[in-house]
Amino acid sequence: MNILFFGDVVGKVGRRALIALLPTLIERERADFVIANCENVAGGAGVDAKSCEQLLAGGVDALTSGNHIWRKREIGDYLDRPDSPLLRPLNFPGAAPGRGWGAFTSNAGCEVCVVNLIGRVFMAPVDCPFQAAESFLAEIGDRYRVVIVDMHCDATSEKGAMGWFLDGRVSAVVGSHTHVQTADERLLPRGTGFLSDAGMCGPVDSVIGVKPDLAIRRFVTQRPTRFETAPGRAVVQGVSIAVDDSSGRATSLNRIQEYLE
Repeated sequence: MNILFFGDVVGKVGRRALIALLPTLIERERADFVIANCENVAGGAGVDAKSCEQLLAGGVDALTSGNHIWRKREIGDYLDRPDSPLLRPLNFPGAAPGRGWGAFTSNAGCEVCVVNLIGRVFMAPVDCPFQAAESFLAEIGDRYRVVIVDMHCDATSEKGAMGWFLDGRVSAVVGSHTHVQTADERLLPRGTGFLSDAGMCGPVDSVIGVKPDLAIRRFVTQRPTRFETAPGRAVVQGVSIAVDDSSGRATSLNRIQEYLE
């Protein structure tokens, strides 16, 4: 089975680029299943139902998120739908709307379990992601062979620790949140694929998706600045993961970086 995982989709620029390039990428990578982190898809910060539906119509099968999931108030109802393809971090407090993992069916008819976790280093306080992952694994037992984890956090050390913590117990751990693609893809000793950060789908000429002058203004003045998504050409970043259907172990990871004018 071949699975595509795309980094944070930023605003309209990132959304349109991913939808435009996805058919070619699916064909080239012979992808059976597509995951995208969409926590910044609506106006550069937050998620709304319309943007989710556009990504799904464009070929994405499952959507993950992170700390910006609550920016749009109406997203709670979408998260609470029984068939919602959108996940929020599993280790958010139990009263939060939605679910932190879901089982989906790939184009080849195989089940894919997607798990969304969020870190705590340099992030708002949440429940322990390691304990949440342990509880999740105890809950599912041996029901799913293919399990993909989105570890949404700032620190590469925390992402790396999660990769090693889950090595041999899930198919892959891929990081998101920083919008900067890392070059540390590897297969861990027990067969779990790992990448610290998948990157982003968004504007190239930007500061992690934001208009450069606005980002500079905040750093220089240390005053609140309303960010806006930068215009122009886009980059689509992610990773292609090959997984052995019978064992659930990753056999290869290849980073993706494509541009759209």
